[in-house]
Amino acid sequence: MAIVTFSLQSGSNGNAIYVETPDARLLFDAGISGKQAAIRMARHGRDIRDCDALIISHDHADHVRGAGVFARKFGLPVVMSALTYRQVAQYLGHMPNVSHFQPGQTLRFGGTRVQTIRTPHDATDGVAFVVSRGRRRLGILTDLGCPFAELIDVIGSLDAAYLEANYDPQMLADGPYPWPLKQRIRGDGGHLSNDEAGALAGRAGAKLRWLALAHLSEQNNTPELAERTVRDRLDGSLPLMRAGRYGVSDCWDV
Repeated sequence: MAIVTFSLQSGSNGNAIYVETPDARLLFDAGISGKQAAIRMARHGRDIRDCDALIISHDHADHVRGAGVFARKFGLPVVMSALTYRQVAQYLGHMPNVSHFQPGQTLRFGGTRVQTIRTPHDATDGVAFVVSRGRRRLGILTDLGCPFAELIDVIGSLDAAYLEANYDPQMLADGPYPWPLKQRIRGDGGHLSNDEAGALAGRAGAKLRWLALAHLSEQNNTPELAERTVRDRLDGSLPLMRAGRYGVSDCWDV
């Protein structure tokens, strides 16, 4: 076993992903309640209190609102950029163990590396992640803004990835959102469409073992549409999974 992972929840209603290697147990983002996080981790035989760190991608509430509870109730060290911390500290409450990184920095947990990749998403200091252990590499690629050069370079190096497929362009155009929000979502600081996710996935290398579609919009997408659009750009033999909006995913090996 090099890397094991599962999604606790993925979407605008809350995000959290668990990643385990032989020498690290890591949570990425805390957009759900502490109670639900503990219950969902227990379904895969993990205790949230055993996590070595909670690593925050950016300051939007669906990724960070539970961080204070995770820190106080479960004793988790919290890792986020200094700018992100300045944005969220006032409403997260006291967190006894907080450290900071600069986007672009690689974090180290024993033999496990967490590469932080700055994104154009409209957060204060947002990042995506690549977790590596030995030769295995897992991407956590959501809230990306738009396809950008470093992202395109990274995708070809991965063994597996969570990849944002947020919206279908036609559903967004026809849907109930106000015009400024539609513009934000499809702008360079918003989210990846199914088409953009498919094009990016088409650049993946031969070593890619699976892809989990993540951060799907409830109003502007369907799981079936996202999967069909992305699969059209992929080798049909590649396993394509979903990180769901309302519960824990299966446990996946990298």
